[in-house]
Amino acid sequence: MRFADDPDPLDADFPLGDGTADLEAAVVCPYCAESVSIMLDPGSGAAQEYVEDCPVCCHPWLVSVRYLADGSAQVYLAES
Repeated sequence: MRFADDPDPLDADFPLGDGTADLEAAVVCPYCAESVSIMLDPGSGAAQEYVEDCPVCCHPWLVSVRYLADGSAQVYLAES
């Protein structure tokens, strides 16, 4: 039986602060120069590359995402 003030046994393996990662990023389309927000998927790994179309002009982007240890994302776009 656990009481409300008992420590959670999972806290040792998953301390508070773990699992916090950026879920979206503001980017500028390299074709039309519009600023848009894109959703990020931290569950796909620390380093990602994929193609996504601009929601404004429909040109394809090469999106590169790198997650840092603190969960922040560095996002780069290039023409695809």
